[in-house]
Amino acid sequence: METERRAKPSFACVDRRAFVAGSAAAAAWLASGRRALSDAKTGIDAATWTPSYITSIAGTVDIDTRAECAKVVPLDYKGRLTYWWNGTNQASPDIDKKFEAEFFQAFSETYPNIEIEKQNLDYNQMLDKLRTAALGNAAPMAARLPILWGVEFAAKGQLQEFSPADVGYPVEDYWPGAMKSVAWQRKTYGVPTNNETMGFIWNAALFKAAGLDPEKAPPTWADVVAYSKTIKDKTGKNGFGLVARANAGNTPFRFMPQIWANGGGALDEADDHPTYKKILLDSDGTKLSLQQIVDMYVRDRSAPASALTNTQTENEDPFLAGNLAMMIGHPLEFAYMLDHAKKATGADKPIADAVVADMRYGQMPMGKARRAVVFGGSNVHVFKPDVVDSGKVDTMAAKAFIAFLTGPEWSTKLSWDSSNPSNLRGFKSVWMKQRLAQIKFLDVTTSMLPYGIPFPVVPESAEIMNIVVPEMMQNVLTQKMSVADASAAAAKRVKDLIGEL
Repeated sequence: METERRAKPSFACVDRRAFVAGSAAAAAWLASGRRALSDAKTGIDAATWTPSYITSIAGTVDIDTRAECAKVVPLDYKGRLTYWWNGTNQASPDIDKKFEAEFFQAFSETYPNIEIEKQNLDYNQMLDKLRTAALGNAAPMAARLPILWGVEFAAKGQLQEFSPADVGYPVEDYWPGAMKSVAWQRKTYGVPTNNETMGFIWNAALFKAAGLDPEKAPPTWADVVAYSKTIKDKTGKNGFGLVARANAGNTPFRFMPQIWANGGGALDEADDHPTYKKILLDSDGTKLSLQQIVDMYVRDRSAPASALTNTQTENEDPFLAGNLAMMIGHPLEFAYMLDHAKKATGADKPIADAVVADMRYGQMPMGKARRAVVFGGSNVHVFKPDVVDSGKVDTMAAKAFIAFLTGPEWSTKLSWDSSNPSNLRGFKSVWMKQRLAQIKFLDVTTSMLPYGIPFPVVPESAEIMNIVVPEMMQNVLTQKMSVADASAAAAKRVKDLIGEL
């Protein structure tokens, strides 16, 4: 992802009031006679939001998307919408392509008089294209963006205020952590479309060969380091699939959970009430996490030597070949392994089949402070007319489309094998029940949602996460800097970045 940053307005804390209200409502929604606890970051308590509970509520409500949308915009409304998003590509699973095509077809049948001019953009190109378009008054009316990106456009004054209420849904229908990601200076600038958390994956056969319990994930990040060394020493295979490539979103999605778990952070985003004014890249928790990856990569040589240039993609084939024991990923990783195992031939075939059979998912390890994972996903935003091509925004067409996109049905279907519905009622739908039956380990990664921590909701977030954090990692892994010096340098860069912008 490109991370060029531009000037922002005053640095301010986001409004917490809506999130507290959403938290209480979400807890009440879940309770149904159970003990309800509230979490300031997600709104749902981990003790309640378990795999068994997720399974128990799936398929318990009926959804009529057409009727819900009709309450927002009449079904005979005639209009036009321009829309950009990062959607499926040639490498996407067939199920994703199927649902994406069905989504646009279903929308055209529901609103036959709304014309959509759409562009599906490459992830690595979309952010810069959108920046350029907005500066040139050629932005789309609406865009679906990864969770990190919207705040930058809101801070530049390029987005309209827009919230779930504008499309007929109460804010309580969405995770409070997700609503935080669409807030800037006490105003809301979008609606969540999907939300996701990852899980910890391991090869049970390699665990067994190394004398470890094959059915249990390492309980702590310190255990990950120890397990990685044991696996390398006992089997000769790499232990943990470290990802440390700069300017790649895979890196912070896999290292920040370790930092947060150990009590560190980029800013104070892991706190219950973050101010985004404290810099924690030089904290003890961050330095502990850096030391742990140094121990694996430099001291024990139990992580792949290619970690400095690896994304998660480069971990997949070694894992499938039985040469890597542990990694972090979505449920989609199992689908990938299953698909590629089916295509394997010759001597590779039995190895791949065995790895799929031995693949296990568990919750992310604990650290010194907590269990943590990145709260990810995407949001849909509406741009202001003065930055849009033609200088006009068809607000009713945008409302119809976003109501359709972010409701229980399509926020579930479009997240089929890799994410989760943004609309909490999607978890109670028949489509969620079908997903749980079809996608192995989905319940495990979904159970990580209460532990999710959103990246800092500041315009500089993309640069901090995709440039500063990975380069801090590279400085210690290449032994260019000590842990103390690298963390101090990263903290100074963030301080200068925030001050400059």
